[in-house]
This record gives sequence, structure tokens and C-alpha cells, in this order.
Amino acid sequence: MVEVRGLVAAYGTETVLDGVDFAAEQGLITVILGGSGCGKSTLLRHALGLIKPAAGEVRLFGRPLGAMGEAELRAIRARIGVLFQGGALFSSMTVGENVAMAIRETSSVPEPIIGQIVRMKLAQVGMEDALTKYPEELSGGMRKRAALARAIAVDPEILFCDEPSAGLDPIVAAGLDQLLLDLKALYGITMVVVTHDLDSVRKIADKVVMLDAGRVLARGTLAEVEASEHPIVRDYFARVPAGARAGERSLWSIMEGADR
Repeated sequence: MVEVRGLVAAYGTETVLDGVDFAAEQGLITVILGGSGCGKSTLLRHALGLIKPAAGEVRLFGRPLGAMGEAELRAIRARIGVLFQGGALFSSMTVGENVAMAIRETSSVPEPIIGQIVRMKLAQVGMEDALTKYPEELSGGMRKRAALARAIAVDPEILFCDEPSAGLDPIVAAGLDQLLLDLKALYGITMVVVTHDLDSVRKIADKVVMLDAGRVLARGTLAEVEASEHPIVRDYFARVPAGARAGERSLWSIMEGADR
């Protein structure tokens, strides 16, 4: 459903992604994780076709994005949904209007039917009472749910999520994770989720791709990645701060020297 081959991304002279490969299989949740600045969000933007790669290729539904014209790109984007990190709801619109807009832009559904779909999608994320509310009237978790309703408004085959649990307390974040699992079970949606939240990773991930400094360090099932011998991967899952092991070794060497 999503395939990235040898992707290179650069901002000016700085290389952000360097030969990244990964694939998201149909009906599974593929989690892209890694520390801040490792290239997760840049990878997501390339997968959405928002940025052209410096080298390499991105394929959606087996078709290379780079070979598509505007009409085909619009058709492809009508088959995907995106949950942005901050929700990206339009503040001047009610929640219902935000969800309806996604349907109007990607389909020719009659207006009376759009209203019914909006109510159904809001009900699916537990937000049926927020139809006429504005984003500023919602809590952070409620905004994320409303944004998710908009992302699934047109029944996408692929759902991209950028840091869905960012800024949420653990209980609300766990509820959103469960909602993603429910949607996957109900509709078989293929999902690509960017996150650094290990609790979320352990709950939702079918496959994991771990990045560091723009390169893939490990990929596979969660169990396979957690079993990696790579020191950065081990430290990440053990929540060991960068450089901490080196610092421990240096301190130990000093103590050994003092004993002598």
C-alpha cells in the first residue's frame, strides 16, 4: 500500500533522510519511530507526496508518486486520510463543518447525505455531541478525535497519523490508540503512524521502522526490533539518554583509576 525505496531528502545542503526503505502492508499498522529530528515527519510528508525527494521513490497503491500528474495525484489523495499532529482543524468552522468539508472536496455526495455521514463519523470517534462546537471549545483529546473523524470521513484505504498522542495525557492517549485499533479492526484500514511514544508503539504496532539521523536502524515486528543488538535501538527502548552509557563508562574508569 505504501512503499518507499532509497529515499533521500535534503533541506539545502543538509541531508535529512539518507537511503530510507520501508513498506506498509495492507491492513496493518506500521509505526515509524525515533528521537526528535531523526526525519520521521519528513518521511511522512514525502509519503504523502507533499515534498519531492532528492532521490529515491515513493509508491502509493503500487504507483510511483513522481510519475503522477495533478489529476492522478488528486485521485490518489481521495483514497487516503491524514491525522495531523495538531489536528489542523479550521478554527472558523464547527466540527461538523470541518468533517463535511473533507467529504465535499473529495466526492460528489449530495448535501443531505453529507450531513448523515458527518454524524456517523463523529459517532464513530465518540464525538457526536460536538457537531456544532468550534475547535476552541474542545479539549486537546477532543480536537484529536474530531480531526480523526475528518481524516476518515471519506473511508480512506490508508490513514497517515503524525504524532497522534502528542500533547495528550496518558489516559486520553491510550483511548486514542484504542480508537485506531478499533478502526483497523472494523474497516481494515492500512495505517502509517509517526510517533515517539513507546506506550503507543507497544499497543498499536504491527510493524515498526526505527529511524536515527535519517537512516533506518531497524525494521520488523515490535519483538524483532526490540531484540535488535544495535546500541541506539537498545537504548531507545530502555529509555537510556543519549551518551549516558559513555558517561557511565567514563565515571567507572575514573573510579577504577582512584582505586589504583
